[in-house]
Amino acid sequence: MEETTLNNDIHVKLTERFGEKVTAVSEPYGLLTFVTYKDVIINVLSHLKEELKFNFLTDITAVHYPGKDHGIAVVYHLHNMVEKVRIRIKVFISEQNPTIPTATTVWKGANWMERETYDFFGVKFEGHPDLRRILNMDDLGVHPMLKQYPLEDPNRVDKKDEFFGR
Repeated sequence: MEETTLNNDIHVKLTERFGEKVTAVSEPYGLLTFVTYKDVIINVLSHLKEELKFNFLTDITAVHYPGKDHGIAVVYHLHNMVEKVRIRIKVFISEQNPTIPTATTVWKGANWMERETYDFFGVKFEGHPDLRRILNMDDLGVHPMLKQYPLEDPNRVDKKDEFFGR
C-alpha cells in the first residue's frame, strides 16, 4: 500500500475514534504527525498499539519551547512493523506543571525513555513505577535540556563581540 494512502487511512481511523482530540495533522517527510491531549494520550497510544498495530515504541522525548503558552511538547515515535509505517504524536504540556500520564501501562519499554525525558526536561510521568534520574547526578537541581540558561558565559573575555568585528 502506498505511504500517503496508508497515512490517510490511519488519519481517518484516528479521527473516527477520537474526533477533535486529534489535531494539527501533517506529513513532514512522509511521517504522519499529529497533536493530541494529555487526557487522552494513553487511550490514543493503546488504540494505535492494539487496533492499528503500532506495536513498537521507538522513542519518547520532549521539546522545550521557551516563552510559548504550551511550553513543552512530549513526543512519541511509534512503528508499525507489519505495514512498515512510522507515526509521531505530540502532546503539549505546561512548563509550570509538566505532567503527563505514563506510557509504561502500554509499553514496559517506556520506562527508561520516560526516565530520560524526566532527567533532561523535567517532565513528570504520572504513575511511572520508578521515576528518577537516569544519566545526570541526583543532586544536579536542573534539567539540562530546558532552555533556561545562556549558552555562553557573559564574563568570558575571549568571546567579546569587538574581537570578532561585531
